[in-house]
Amino acid sequence: MRLFLSLAALGLAFSTTAPAGAAQAQRKVDWTGHVTQTPAGAYVIGNPAARVKLVEYVSYTCPHCADFAIQSAPVLRDRMVRSGSTSIEVRHFIRDRIDLAAALIARCGGAARFPALNEAMFAQQKTWLARGMEFDQANGQRISAYPMAAQLKTVADGAGLPAIGKAAGLSDAQIAACLSDRAAADRIVAMTTNAPDTIEGTPGFFINGKQAMGVFTWDALQPLLRAAGAR
Repeated sequence: MRLFLSLAALGLAFSTTAPAGAAQAQRKVDWTGHVTQTPAGAYVIGNPAARVKLVEYVSYTCPHCADFAIQSAPVLRDRMVRSGSTSIEVRHFIRDRIDLAAALIARCGGAARFPALNEAMFAQQKTWLARGMEFDQANGQRISAYPMAAQLKTVADGAGLPAIGKAAGLSDAQIAACLSDRAAADRIVAMTTNAPDTIEGTPGFFINGKQAMGVFTWDALQPLLRAAGAR
């Protein structure tokens, strides 16, 4: 179910064949460590000039998203993105305040730390999500009376999310600052409110601008990526 929150040169080419040395150097580039940010705040992992541009709408509290992240990594991350044939643009699709708190921490280290934190959130989801939901159910009414920043810090602590951030090199002060950053929270939520109405759930995918309707699993997405030129 969708949840809308109200937080408001010149170049001449004489040959189509690159010199052998240049081609070899290109093959050795590991694009998994290349991360850029879009004007809307989404992170793009991989070659900016990739033939296949995958957009993924994710929710950290979505079990299907965690399954996709874990199952796809050996091919999508380690082959397709690493080779430079494919890029992944991660857009947040927020479902609840635990999800928002997780997104703020995942993005807290900026582009350099985002891929590792994004993966860690999904790899450890079963543990922190169960803990966070239990905590929120028991304390939700009280927490709802807090200011937004306090709500996010409280649910993050209740779920144990700061430990994931600290394991990635973030300090307590950095995490606290990120959880209280209203502008960052508004930007994340805007990705949800500005998402196409055709998104059926998470994970949601677009390949080179075209939505992969009814596709939620790696088994279903992989052939579509290969057909588009992912290698």
